[in-house]
Amino acid sequence: MSFAIPTIADITDATLTARLQHILDFKTKPLGSLGRLEALALRIGQVLGTEAPQLVQPQMLVCAGDHGIAARGVSAFPSDVTWQMVENFLAGGAAVSVLARQHGLALTVVDCGVAKPIAERDTPPGAPRLLLRKVAPGTADASAGPAMTAEQCGQAIANGVEVVRGLPGNALLLGEMGIANTSVASLLLARLAGLPLAEVTGAGTGLDAAGIERKRAVLQQALDVNAEATSPFDALAALGGYEVATLVGAVLQAAAERRVIVVDGFITSAAVLVASRLQPAVLQRCVFAHRSGERGHSLMLAQMQAEPLLDLGLRLGEGSGAALAWPLLQSACAVLAEMASFESAGVDNRVG
Repeated sequence: MSFAIPTIADITDATLTARLQHILDFKTKPLGSLGRLEALALRIGQVLGTEAPQLVQPQMLVCAGDHGIAARGVSAFPSDVTWQMVENFLAGGAAVSVLARQHGLALTVVDCGVAKPIAERDTPPGAPRLLLRKVAPGTADASAGPAMTAEQCGQAIANGVEVVRGLPGNALLLGEMGIANTSVASLLLARLAGLPLAEVTGAGTGLDAAGIERKRAVLQQALDVNAEATSPFDALAALGGYEVATLVGAVLQAAAERRVIVVDGFITSAAVLVASRLQPAVLQRCVFAHRSGERGHSLMLAQMQAEPLLDLGLRLGEGSGAALAWPLLQSACAVLAEMASFESAGVDNRVG
């Protein structure tokens, strides 16, 4: 690799954790009665290094790219949908556009490797923003050989690092777009976790049973032809996509800056899986938004010992689940900051 992977420090702080837990335990409520919202508040405080965390200028980052393996029929949709959806994001009509607007999330869309040229444009303040960081117009077909060269993969990771450096705020929400990128996520999970393809490959954008079987056969070819790509970086280069590699860089940089990282579904989780195999302390900064309806996502979450906040049967991607989970993070911070303690409220917390 011709670039430096950001070093992610262990942020374990027993003293801060104990203080945060004490604050939560002595709010005016039965002990632990806010359930996982309390664990979420604890996690945000740990990431931001404070007893009074505030989430400021949250950024939704949607990375887009095309995949050569799409030509093998592994998706129910054609590759043209990738660039069409990028335009939809920018026009404000996609689910993630609507949800980002609703929740006050600044939306940045990155062309990491979309096959069709996307025109640079000026956008008014508050509108979705486009960044052109195209390494190449789509990856090669991973079922015939490596999807990316090491240099291309390294450039995509470096692009993700650079993009996050240019974004304000202390929270990064992850999104993606790329026809056939559920195949990429399945391949990375199978290779890095040693799991059978049959367990990690699902319908993606809507394949029927026969389509799923065809998809698995193509993905097996990709694993076989790239059998020597076993390290996290080599697997990413051989089996991944430009948008996934860019997200890996974004995750590494966000973690290095101690931003709260809100992980969406199957594909963004694949990027976090790779990033965490490169730098394990990445996971200390992550909040997993939801459990996807895509087969394999539960197994991927288990690899990272992650407990998602929501389970709504979502399988859209784009960052939609991350946006839907966002109000829970805001609520967790509000409870820490604004909820009275037994002492301040003059409420008796004794039993009996």
